[in-house]
Formats: sequence, C-alpha cells, structure tokens
Amino acid sequence: MRAEIGEQPAALRATLEALLPRAAEAAALARGTRQVMFIARGTSDNAAVYGSYLAQVCAGRLATLASPSVATCYRSRVDLSGVLAVALSQSGRTEEIVETLAWAAGCGARTLAITNDAASPLAGAAEVAFVTEAGTERAVPATKTFTTQLAALAVAGLGLAAAGGRDGRLDAGELRAVPDEAERLLSAPMDLAPIVGELAGVQGVVVSGRGFAYAAALESALKLKEACYLHAMGLSFADLLHGPIAVVDSGTPAIIVAADRGPVLDSAVALAGRVRDAGARAYGIGGGAALARACRYALPGPELPEWLAPIGLVIGGQLLTEALARRLGIDPDSPRGLSKVTQTT
Repeated sequence: MRAEIGEQPAALRATLEALLPRAAEAAALARGTRQVMFIARGTSDNAAVYGSYLAQVCAGRLATLASPSVATCYRSRVDLSGVLAVALSQSGRTEEIVETLAWAAGCGARTLAITNDAASPLAGAAEVAFVTEAGTERAVPATKTFTTQLAALAVAGLGLAAAGGRDGRLDAGELRAVPDEAERLLSAPMDLAPIVGELAGVQGVVVSGRGFAYAAALESALKLKEACYLHAMGLSFADLLHGPIAVVDSGTPAIIVAADRGPVLDSAVALAGRVRDAGARAYGIGGGAALARACRYALPGPELPEWLAPIGLVIGGQLLTEALARRLGIDPDSPRGLSKVTQTT
C-alpha cells in the first residue's frame, strides 16, 4: 500500500496524458443530455461523490448517485432520456455495475465508463470508456486507482462544462499541475506520528468534509475501516452538526478534511471549534493555516484549487491509514474479509 501511494504522481501523469486529449469526447457524449447519474460501489462510489459536485457546481447539471438495486433486483424501468450515465469500477468486472450501466443504456441514457482495465466488461459496455493508467494495484485498499478515477472525472468535468457552454469554469492547466503537486506532498515532511499515536488508542473516529472535500473525507473513513478496523464515520459538516456530533467525545476524535481555500473553509474551522468544545480532539487534513490553528494536529493539504483539492487531500488520509495499520500490527495490504473485486447482487 505504501509503495502504491508513492506511485500516484506517475499514475496521475499517465492518466492525464491519456485522457486530457479526449475531453472533447465527453463533451460530445454529454450534448443533448441534461443530468448525470453516477453508478458505483465502495471506493468508486466515493469518487462518484466528487463527480457529482463537479457536475453540479462547475457544469451546472443536476447529478445523482444511482441505486443499482433498482436495476438488478427490482428490474424497474426508468425514463433516463436526457441522462448521461457514468459508471465507475477500478476492475471493470463488478457484475452489478456492468449490468446497471447496460440497464441505463436500455432506459435511454448515454453511457461513459471509468475503469482501470481497457479489456474489462465495463469498458466494453459503454459508448465511451475512460481508462485510467494506474497500472496493477496489488494492495487490497485502493489508492492510486482512486486518485486516477478522480483525475478521469475531472477530465469528464471539463467535457461537461464545455458541453454546457461553461468552459471557463474549469482550467485544464490547473489539472495538469496535479501530478507535480501530489509529488510535492509525498516528498514534503509529514509528521504522522502524533496523530497515529493518539488514534491507536481509540475505537472510533469521525471523518468530516463538505463540498468537494466530502469525497476525500468519505474515502479516508473507508480506508480507516478497511485497513485499521476502526469504526470510522464519514460525514459532511452539515450532517455531523445535525445530531451525530453527539458521538464526538474524549474517546471519539474527529478528522476534518478541507481545501486550503473555498466557500466551506470557514465551516471547517468552526467545526474544529465545536469538536474541541465537546471535549474531543480535532485533527486536520488540509485547510491551510486556519484549520491547523484550530486543530490539535494537522497534516498539510495540496496547493490546488478547491475543485482539484480532493486528489491531494486523500493522500494524507492514505498515509495516515497505512501508518496507523502498521502501528496496530495489521497488514494494510491484505485486510481481513476483503478482496480486490467485490461482487454484489
């Protein structure tokens, strides 16, 4: 897992080199559609949350996360004319996702697949397939396949924005800078020991983000569950304050994930204060100096615009997870009960 975390800059470069020239294909596919539906499970579902924010904030399109059981269990017919269906699966071999994408096409949707395997059934089922260039991922917890999915979604976002006449909302030049920024993050000093030492003594943790960073918070929580066996809840700031804040106490700290700038940063800083007021420890990932001052300890985030920040923010969560698993005596490469491809019905 640690080696594959370190491979992310190269994987991101290769993915963007392959996919950026194809943004026009996404734009052509999206023309004539009004909404976007994302089809995914697990880690890919967290990536889909990022895609949803891109579609709505930057491309002005209503977006939703699909419920695959509507297709695979209930066999319901839904009018999907005017919908772009985007299916995500790192392996491209999860039968439920392949079947749901085919169902969406049969209901009138245009279809785009994002996968790490060009020869997969998912790639073959879509009108357009964006294949990430992460290479073989041996550790069960996804790292480089997740960040390259985000990169592929960012390219699709460029296409969606162009199709809707909002080309200026997203900057391809900013996207090209992502691999270098990921490399800088991985090479810069990052003192994980204080947070790892304290998390080693807890049974649960809340990981919270909002807006674009919400996807990174969800994915970091999932990694802590998978590789460290922690009861980790991924929640938006708003949802946390609507009741679950009660679970945050001296035995259940909070990790707050935020971009260094953007309209939700002030909320992140305020949440850290609420967590401290509840007698709990607050840790930060990203959020710049403002969040670092409000937290007990903080890990640096990427110097990226908010729409791209999740690609770098999740790196802190990955490193923290890998280090904590080692501290707990758990092999993060092969967590119990998990396999690389999960089949659901």
